[in-house]
Amino acid sequence: MLSFNLGPLAIPFSVALSGCAWLMALGAGYLAGRRQRISVAGPLNDMLLWGLIAARLGFVAIWFEQYRPQPWGMLDIRDGGFHLWAGMGGALAWAMWHGSRQPALRRPLAIALLAGALTWGAGKAWLTGNETPALSAQALATLSGPQTTLPALAEGRPVVVSLWASWCPPCRREMPLLQAAQQHENDVRFIFVNQGETAAAVQQYLQTEKLQLGNVLLDPAGLLGKAYRSVALPTTLFFDARGKLVATHLGELSAASLASKLEPLRRRPSP
Repeated sequence: MLSFNLGPLAIPFSVALSGCAWLMALGAGYLAGRRQRISVAGPLNDMLLWGLIAARLGFVAIWFEQYRPQPWGMLDIRDGGFHLWAGMGGALAWAMWHGSRQPALRRPLAIALLAGALTWGAGKAWLTGNETPALSAQALATLSGPQTTLPALAEGRPVVVSLWASWCPPCRREMPLLQAAQQHENDVRFIFVNQGETAAAVQQYLQTEKLQLGNVLLDPAGLLGKAYRSVALPTTLFFDARGKLVATHLGELSAASLASKLEPLRRRPSP
């Protein structure tokens, strides 16, 4: 499950889960510290801030070469470029430093972090159990008319599936990046599944933007978006050579975020 609608907004489940974990941590920390009148709200907020900064810095350091041509992209966190372990290390380092200065804070803060971690872990397990793991065999039309399926196009290779539409600004912005990747990544199959538009509209967009994309399919009813429970565009799905869903990305890709998702695909064994 990738995202859901909250009014006019598309909310990624990962963001909602993180928010729930943070609220549980606040609640548990409040209960643990209320007798001593110790508040964990400020320390938890500081941990979140420094964790996010460390996670971003760690990601940028690893994928610095991808950011080098456009260094201002390092500041654009919309690409979802965060390194989990760097973020956890930064947050825990701050907590240990703060706890060393305020011994009375240690117990309620530890309880808050445990409650948050358990909530996040349980939610992550539930989301993983409700994912659609396999490469969909839904028949979809090509631009030329005949139908095909994602496994038929994959031919036993790792697959990147882009769910997009021409009216979607971030979809349009990431298309040149995906076009370049399709041309250079010979061992990975890129498939572009348009959501909800006609063949004429897609053809006109590709011609106007002078894009030369292979493997463009039409999904006028948005069946793949429904199958993978995503209500947001663009959505990018990454499958290994066995057809298993191993990573997802909601929103616009950057060169760094795309590279970070492609690297694990190359390391996974072929069928």
